[in-house]
Amino acid sequence: MKRHRCAATPIRLAVLSAVLAACTANEDRSASEWVAEHDTIGDTIVVRTVGGSVWSDTAILVADLTIGQFEGPDEYMFGRLRSLAVASDGSIYVFDSHARALRKYAPDGSYLGTFGQEGSGPGEYKRPDAGLAVLPDGRVLLRDPGNARITVYSPDGEYLDSWRIRGGLNTSRRLSVDTAGNVYVFLLINQGAPVTEWQRGLARYGPDGVPGDTLRPPSWDFEEPELVASVNDGENRSMSVSTVPFGPEQMWSFSPLGYMVGALSTRYAIDLYQAPDRVLRIERADWQPVPVLEPEKEEQEAIMTANMRFTEPGWRWNGPPIPDTKPPFSRIYAGDRGRVWVRLHQEAYQIESEEVDEPEEPGTVPDRTWIEPVAFDVFEADGRYLGMVRAPEGFSIYPTPVFRGDTVWAVVRGEFDVPYLVRFKIEHRNPDET
Repeated sequence: MKRHRCAATPIRLAVLSAVLAACTANEDRSASEWVAEHDTIGDTIVVRTVGGSVWSDTAILVADLTIGQFEGPDEYMFGRLRSLAVASDGSIYVFDSHARALRKYAPDGSYLGTFGQEGSGPGEYKRPDAGLAVLPDGRVLLRDPGNARITVYSPDGEYLDSWRIRGGLNTSRRLSVDTAGNVYVFLLINQGAPVTEWQRGLARYGPDGVPGDTLRPPSWDFEEPELVASVNDGENRSMSVSTVPFGPEQMWSFSPLGYMVGALSTRYAIDLYQAPDRVLRIERADWQPVPVLEPEKEEQEAIMTANMRFTEPGWRWNGPPIPDTKPPFSRIYAGDRGRVWVRLHQEAYQIESEEVDEPEEPGTVPDRTWIEPVAFDVFEADGRYLGMVRAPEGFSIYPTPVFRGDTVWAVVRGEFDVPYLVRFKIEHRNPDET
């Protein structure tokens, strides 16, 4: 095993080998500069941040474009935004499941048109999910499990083709597209198996829609702490499985650079499976655990119990207790240009809730009042820790935001829970600023 330690100033390095070659021990560096250790363990290169960051500051997301209105023309009034994609020229595509419309907006936010309509004919859609993507050549793809196909449009909305997929699986996972134009469709590999035995993967399609192989995500010899509700009375048979709130999870994403990114959140370590014989592991040794506040824990127990009782009336907690501290992160995202965005767990704060004069009806799910601020750690594909980015209040991770360099497109919930499409830029600020 080889080990190197370095302090790196914020310069752009083209490849990981350049980072390793440039590393020299220097304990006199400023504490705000990025300091990392590098290990080589078999086929895995570990880049472990022990302090500081490349940006040497705190960054925030600042809106520079907002699309949407509380009242106005239909094309600017959003209901339930299900999927989001952005073309290389900055054109924005969004599917609104409330309006049942796939719409296109220019980079300046102006409405350009609606693609297709509800139905089963060519170019129409029945129940699209979160699968929306733009190919490198500009073609627009919409995954439609209701019609068991992916519909292909030109950038102007002309129907071009449809690719057959397995129907019936509605998912919040976006379509993944690599730089060569291959498309990766989320699927259940063992469809029909009990929910506790589901195996997930990605089916690869070429740019021409020809199906290829199936990719399995990374996995670990680890059983996630789960809660199970089930009913089997002869006539009704159903099961619900959920992870314990704030329990460690296995998670993965697919990078447009053509490889899986995976993590087991028992510790701060994220693996980039860049080649069959090469893994780059990103670690943070300076991560500090965040507590689960007691009222936050009680609220999560109440919400989980109410949800599970929709499947099994009278359900009682049947899994491990909610832990006292949160895992380091809750989700990982692979940006369009290879950056890894890590959604951090944060200490929660309580928001005001509406006062209810009468007791809630049995079976009602309590409102969530303990909220975590949205913050990300951002890493380059070579393992460099750029720094933390904080998102504004209302920033939503559903549908999946689009991360591209220093630009982020996402849905923001405004006053009265009205959704807006917002384009953000990363802005750097002094850590002492408020």
